[in-house]
Amino acid sequence: MKTAIKYFGIFLQQQALSCLFPVLVFAMLALSHLFAGILPRYDFMLIACLLIQAALYYTGIETKDEVLVICIFHLLGLVMELFKVHYGSWAYPEFAYLKIGGVPLYSGFMYASVASYMCQAWRRLNLQIQNWPNRYIARTIGILIYFNFFSNHFMPDIRYGIGVLILYFFRQSVVVFHLQEKACRIPTIISFMLIGFFIWFAENIATRLGAWRYAYQHHAWTVVNYQKISSWAFLVIVSFIIVAELKLLKDSTKPLPMLSA
Repeated sequence: MKTAIKYFGIFLQQQALSCLFPVLVFAMLALSHLFAGILPRYDFMLIACLLIQAALYYTGIETKDEVLVICIFHLLGLVMELFKVHYGSWAYPEFAYLKIGGVPLYSGFMYASVASYMCQAWRRLNLQIQNWPNRYIARTIGILIYFNFFSNHFMPDIRYGIGVLILYFFRQSVVVFHLQEKACRIPTIISFMLIGFFIWFAENIATRLGAWRYAYQHHAWTVVNYQKISSWAFLVIVSFIIVAELKLLKDSTKPLPMLSA
């Protein structure tokens, strides 16, 4: 029992350290109301996110490669934000000087914070993958997921079809993470869903703090639709695939850390 508590404590510690970027972003969201009369909240958030990013890099908490991943996700997220806001999926009702197409520039950091968590957790827990599907299949699934975020506005939503593909091709995949000398395993699909759930939970806090609003939250705040859990889980899959591919590009002589069955 004591051993289990020990490893659970180590796991929570590593998770907390991995979540440093998103936790700081949420803290700034909560504090942004204090500066509302001085600077628009969304502009304050952009400055705060840039300073947080710089501090994490120069203190060595984040590496140069991790910052690269975060920048990629910032751009991917910003593109999706521009599209989704244009089609009315959600809105940023407050005024800001640094807005493009109704989207404040800080919004990309909400996606970047997911990438930061993925990179930090990968490194801190010495992540390895067992029975990862063929790389080209994984890439194709990632592209389909990202494409469907856009196409479902003018084409049939294929998320359920993508879900079937994920269940089939990732059915034997296992994530192996290390707590000191102990190796722990969890099915990859379950890890996707768990992270998606916790992001959905965090999204409820973010919308409550006014980070953005869905159409059904304009008159009064309400819990974010439960379907968003699957959307976030899909985003986690895209994040995972991109991080894995960038790690391969970093050193093409070394394969992605994989373990035989």
